Amino acid sequence: MITSNTFKDYVLLDAGDKEKLESWKGIVLRRPDPMALWPKTKPELWNDPDALYIRSNKGGGHWEFNRKLPESWNVNYKQLTFKVSPTGFKHTGLFPEQSANWDFIYENIKNRTDAKILNLFAYTGAATMVASAAGALEVVHLDASKGINEWAKENMKLSHLEKNTIRFIVDDALKFINREIRRGRKYDGIIMDPPSYGRGPDNELFKFEEKINPLISGCLQLLSEDPLFFIINTYTTGYSSTVMYNTLNRYIQDNKLGGKVIADEIGIEIRDSAYVLPCGQSTRWSR
Repeated sequence: MITSNTFKDYVLLDAGDKEKLESWKGIVLRRPDPMALWPKTKPELWNDPDALYIRSNKGGGHWEFNRKLPESWNVNYKQLTFKVSPTGFKHTGLFPEQSANWDFIYENIKNRTDAKILNLFAYTGAATMVASAAGALEVVHLDASKGINEWAKENMKLSHLEKNTIRFIVDDALKFINREIRRGRKYDGIIMDPPSYGRGPDNELFKFEEKINPLISGCLQLLSEDPLFFIINTYTTGYSSTVMYNTLNRYIQDNKLGGKVIADEIGIEIRDSAYVLPCGQSTRWSR
């Protein structure tokens, strides 16, 4: 399993009974997590979180607050700063397990000042900011949501990266890829975090099982002559790391790119415990 311990402002305090208990720079949140099937290890910690997310029987849910919290607050990953805020969909604007990929991205870019990076389904832009801070010449950040892109711009300002070249684009990922192919654009690194299901900016329907193959095929056409990496993060139930390894590796072999593909679960270590909470899969190709 791929894990990281470099995100010091986030701690997974415990997980179990389909929930997780987290500290975000000292603010404790209790949220549902269907992967945590086992019993809680430290039940004494769970009684008084700062906020807890309550699921509705009709879908969705809401936050209940045991004490007044700011609408948002900031957390730090190394030299970067990101905004965190409890949303109505139980998310906070940041996926802490991805810090393992942030480490990988930074290490692979830091010696390539000419690198151009494409971040698809880029959400609030943590990977975008990591790539830019590592020294990328240009980062293209694409998400279908205008509001989420505005959040990403806030993270850019919080991390003092306004003077770097970061392009924020609201678009459908596959349409954008096909246009970039026609334009002859190339990227040295591509990061992709496709959802299981979603809608594009013009209400385009996205289903993972229908779009993943054309997405991979298109992305490989955008890689430069001397590429650094291609990362695919997946959370879709039923598609294991083996499935993703087979899928990406087939395209890599067909395109004779060489290098190495690895695929594994990605997770978060639970503090003072031998357990790890799985959080989807990460599939990486690198030279």
